Amino acid sequence: MLQSSGTPRFDMVGLHWRGSGSVEFRTRVMSGAWSAWHPAAPEAEDGPDHPVQPGWEIGNPYWTGAANGIAYRLRGQVTRLRAYFVWSEDDQLPLRRLSLAGSPPIIARSAWGADETIRRAPPRYADSVRFALVHHTAGTNSYTRSQSAAIVRGIEIYHVKGNGWNDIGYNFLVDKYGQVFEGRYGGVDKNVIGAHAEGFNTGSFGVALLGTYTSAAPPVVAQTALENLLAWRLDVAHVDALSTVTVASGGNPKYPAGVPVALRAVSGHRDTGPTTCPGNALYARLGAVASEASAIGLPKLYAPSVRGRLGGPVEFSATLTADLPWTVSVTDSLGMTVATGSGSGTAVDWTWDATSAAPGRYAWTIAAGDEVRPATGFLGAAPAALALKGSSAKPGTISPNADGVDERATVTYTLTTAATVTATLRDVDGRQLATIFNARRASGKHTFSFAADNVADGKYTIVLTASNGTKTVSAAVSVIVDRTFSNLRFSSRAFSPNGDGRLDSVALSFQLARAAHVRVDIKQSGRLVTPVSIADYAGGPQAVTWDGITEQGRARDGTYAGVVTVQTELGTTSHAALVRLDTVSPSLRVISFRRRAFRLSEPATVRLVAGSRVYTRSFKPGAFVFRLAFAPRAYRINAEDAAGNVSRTLRSR
Repeated sequence: MLQSSGTPRFDMVGLHWRGSGSVEFRTRVMSGAWSAWHPAAPEAEDGPDHPVQPGWEIGNPYWTGAANGIAYRLRGQVTRLRAYFVWSEDDQLPLRRLSLAGSPPIIARSAWGADETIRRAPPRYADSVRFALVHHTAGTNSYTRSQSAAIVRGIEIYHVKGNGWNDIGYNFLVDKYGQVFEGRYGGVDKNVIGAHAEGFNTGSFGVALLGTYTSAAPPVVAQTALENLLAWRLDVAHVDALSTVTVASGGNPKYPAGVPVALRAVSGHRDTGPTTCPGNALYARLGAVASEASAIGLPKLYAPSVRGRLGGPVEFSATLTADLPWTVSVTDSLGMTVATGSGSGTAVDWTWDATSAAPGRYAWTIAAGDEVRPATGFLGAAPAALALKGSSAKPGTISPNADGVDERATVTYTLTTAATVTATLRDVDGRQLATIFNARRASGKHTFSFAADNVADGKYTIVLTASNGTKTVSAAVSVIVDRTFSNLRFSSRAFSPNGDGRLDSVALSFQLARAAHVRVDIKQSGRLVTPVSIADYAGGPQAVTWDGITEQGRARDGTYAGVVTVQTELGTTSHAALVRLDTVSPSLRVISFRRRAFRLSEPATVRLVAGSRVYTRSFKPGAFVFRLAFAPRAYRINAEDAAGNVSRTLRSR
């Protein structure tokens, strides 16, 4: 048994551990008495928010009441253990309830004291809700009515700070007194994606009963509150509580990603993952809970569906729980009714001939009187408002000086809808100097090239204006024309600072059109290797030499960048050229002297000397044949790489 010392005061604890074993714990209340032993209850509820590190078991938060000590009992292999202590004092907050049409009383986040400052990200929403998942928190059943809000508050803190999730994992929580608490932020009637069932969070909502219901059944008042909540929230989603649905798993230890899983509209957490949640006693009652939920608030409208698209037939369908007169209406973006249909019975089935419907966004409603919650939705897409997005010029500084480097800027922009686009060039005072183009452009991404022909060095703005006849929008990108620097190159593409007199150093040359402050550095993979020169240079041709030496000694073989940073009144630009430092001689091996066949380790110039005649050829790495118009009786041959390294000379026999 392990006992923690120096434990802070807490009233909720959650454990994480590594290994295949299990953990039990007990806590010491402020009076000094110890509780019974409790299992740490791993529930593996990490959702897509911010999963706990792989390999960790996640224990549910357990309400202990005011405590200041904890002891652990490890069974089997447990290699690491960490505890998260939460103090969530019962502060008797006024439990203000939300008021929504047809909903049971729901205690708002502000009422139970949610800490909105710790939320890690805004809520995410699913396209629809298709089923509910019922949980229990696996904590104590011994809490007072006034402590429920503190328990919910503690779960929020543990889920965010202990597990690293974006917010509390459950969408709703229900205590044993029948109080319903708003869970994850985003709207109780919205399709908020929670973090309560790995692989099955999207398209579901999670309801957790505070406490453990493995052997003890929830109190009648709690079960009734659960039924009322499910009846209302599934009605908002137009889902029959007694229906079934097939869901593709998002991936968890029980169901790999993509596996189809048949679920009831009211399922338990264990139906989706490797857990015993929501406890055997509560799980055994889910069928009865669903039956009661389906009978509350009748009549109802289920499974509204729209099939088809604008330009053809669009079929509307739904199911009613009673024979009722129903209507289907379609309105345009101005709220004008463009089509209606009606009928009577339990099956809604009506087709709108949308062959001649104009493109746009239409709202539809399926209604069956004041006692039935109508189904609503949208069809088509609203015309995009004209906008210019993502405008940029790369590179931001161009140098049209005929050296082939950064001579043009590529200007990119995106139109949300077709428009006439005009591009103009303006100086620093806003005066228009030239019209670059004026043309009709379709929606989407566009590019054009700006060459700065006959434009003096300076700072400029390219203004883009788009108009579709009813709206005009504009955007601007900055570009600098600077011909100061040009013709950067190394004197050799490789060098070999080994003291053999061949390419022991390399020169980096460039041209300056005017005086500038220049810094020359040698870098490798973006990291500074050694500075070479920092000075004010006059205009004209320039050159600096590097002998491969740094402050730490000779640089290692490899590829390096000579980076020249130029500072003028127009700004600062950087330019780079590559060179290879190579002190290793090429390897030349004979395959056949008679056939003049050899093998080369790297690209090199091969020299063959036969008598007084010298022949040179360039070869790539690998086997090659040095072809001649005659067959010399004797010859010698070697190879020299681009850095001036020479191989061993081979002599034919």
